[in-house]
Amino acid sequence: MSRPLLYLDVDGPLNPYAAQPQRRPEGYSTHRMKPEGWVAQHPGTPRAYVKPLRVWLNPEHGRRLRSLGELYDLVWATTWGREANLFIAPVLGLPELPVVTWPAPWGTEPDGTFWKTRGLVEHADGRPFAWVDDEIGPADRAFVAAHHDGAALLHRVDPRLGLRDGDFGVLEAFARAIV
Repeated sequence: MSRPLLYLDVDGPLNPYAAQPQRRPEGYSTHRMKPEGWVAQHPGTPRAYVKPLRVWLNPEHGRRLRSLGELYDLVWATTWGREANLFIAPVLGLPELPVVTWPAPWGTEPDGTFWKTRGLVEHADGRPFAWVDDEIGPADRAFVAAHHDGAALLHRVDPRLGLRDGDFGVLEAFARAIV
C-alpha cells in the first residue's frame, strides 16, 4: 500500500489568521510577506506600495510536520500554491514539497462542497490521505466518502488557533491505523 498523503493548507492550520489581530497565539512569530498572489489582489498599486501580508507561523510546526513526514507524503494544498515553498517552508524548516494545482476560478461548488474537495480526491487517485484545512464541512466529508475508495481523514482546524498538539495526535493516529 502507498504511504498516505497529508494535504496541508496554510491559512488556518499553519497561519491562524482569524485570531484577534493583537493577540498572536502562543508559540507563533510574526512574518511580513509579499507573495505574488497577495500583490495580485491589489491591481494598479505599485508593488512597493502594497502592504505586506501579516502571517503568523509556529516554528515548532516544522519539526512536527517533518516527524509526520515519516508516515506521510506531505503536499501543499493551499491557495499559496508554489509560493508556499518560497515563503512558508523556509520559516518552518520544511523541504520543498509537491503542490496541488487548482483550476480557476475558485468558488463554492453547487453541491455545497468546498472548492478544493474534488481536486484533492482527483489528486489522491485512490491513495489514502489526510487533509487539514479550516474550510472542511459535512458536504466535503460526504463527497469524499462517496467518491474516494481509500482511507481519508478530513480534519478541520480552527483558524483562530491553528494546528495544536491534539491535531498532530489525530494525524499520527490516522496514519498508524491504516498501515
